[in-house]
Amino acid sequence: MNNLSKESVNKTEGGLLEKIFHLKKNNTNVKTEILAGITTFFTMAYILVVNPDILSQSGMDKSAVFTATALASVVGTVIMAFLANYPFGMAPGMGLNALFTFSICLGMNFSWQTALAASFIEGIIFLLLSVFKVRQVIIDSIPQSLKHAISIGIGFFIAFIGLQGGKIIVANPSTLVGIGNMKDITVLLALLGVVIISVLSYKNVKGAFMIGMAAIYILGLIFGVAELPKGIVSMPPSVSPVFMEFDFKSAMVIGIIPAILSMLFIDVFDSIGTLIGLASKAGYLDEKGNVKNADKVLTADAIGSAVGACLGTSTPVAFVESASGIAEGGRTGLTGIVIAGMFLLSLFFSPILTVIPGYATAPVLIVLGCIMMEPIAKIDFSDITEAVPVFLTLILTLLTYSITDGLAFGFISYVLIKLFTGRAKEIPKALYVISALFVILFAI
Repeated sequence: MNNLSKESVNKTEGGLLEKIFHLKKNNTNVKTEILAGITTFFTMAYILVVNPDILSQSGMDKSAVFTATALASVVGTVIMAFLANYPFGMAPGMGLNALFTFSICLGMNFSWQTALAASFIEGIIFLLLSVFKVRQVIIDSIPQSLKHAISIGIGFFIAFIGLQGGKIIVANPSTLVGIGNMKDITVLLALLGVVIISVLSYKNVKGAFMIGMAAIYILGLIFGVAELPKGIVSMPPSVSPVFMEFDFKSAMVIGIIPAILSMLFIDVFDSIGTLIGLASKAGYLDEKGNVKNADKVLTADAIGSAVGACLGTSTPVAFVESASGIAEGGRTGLTGIVIAGMFLLSLFFSPILTVIPGYATAPVLIVLGCIMMEPIAKIDFSDITEAVPVFLTLILTLLTYSITDGLAFGFISYVLIKLFTGRAKEIPKALYVISALFVILFAI
């Protein structure tokens, strides 16, 4: 019986799956790919709770966004799997959903329908940049220090949102921001969640974010500050309240351009950074340090961006949490197919996933913000011409509540400081153009 089972598996791997995903060539097998896919899903499944929670603050229907998030993850991951044959899971990106809600909708006072239209436009531009290979030119023009600053700045922004969501910090008329009510049980639960997730992450426990959220939710039920779900399994909530709900008319104004550029910058930098990091872990860098099949990966990423907007959610991106599946041996798109299958299955558990309160999702944002600080060690703060642009990017992203403003001041200050210190040779020519565009947008 065992011999028959092994023979059956070998035939399967040597058949259709082998032809599609080239398992043997990538030193993997079906069992390993399935385990890797399940592992990756549980490390990124928190997005099913966090993304609807963030986007609903823009006025979007939370249940509909849950369905849109799952579907966008399925479609994006499947495209990545078949087009690039990489074990990367895709889902609406952290940072981009914050930009969508807090900068475009709440900060710039655009409706979520307009923001969704802007997201779709950004996705199309993103795709065109990939097709015509302009993205590589843009990436090459951005100094490494500012690439790191973008990731760090988004980390600050996400953590700030988490601290507010958990009411750990609150508005203060004297100092603008102050400490929250430490006697509030939900605040204490949010802080406990940070500790739980941090400890689990340190111990390399798979699904640390989901476990942390679940633990805080259960404690919330015990203390009477959370609601029981109305069921366990149900048909997925309708996506119709957000599906293709574009307001292109309101998006055709000059004022929306900074938002589109911000989404584009973040999408480009996030995708490139994630791609390089994951490809390195999976052994997909060539002898020159370049990513193999980079064009296919970037194209898949771009198509997923446009599809996500159509479904009614912020831009999907390749998730850095895919590293967990790679660590388990995942090396091909079959891992991605498993991830997509898990997201599809999760649609039927919406009663549980949509009842998680904000103070339970807040710890995820705070710890994610911390994780995104990692590149700060790579910045040379002893060089003032590098340090000041990075610092302005970080501090203005946080204090202005705008990723757009942080990026703009970082780029512009980099050009000016390098120029007036006699180090103009270090400024890529394209960066002059990008900085000039930001100056024009501020003037307009």
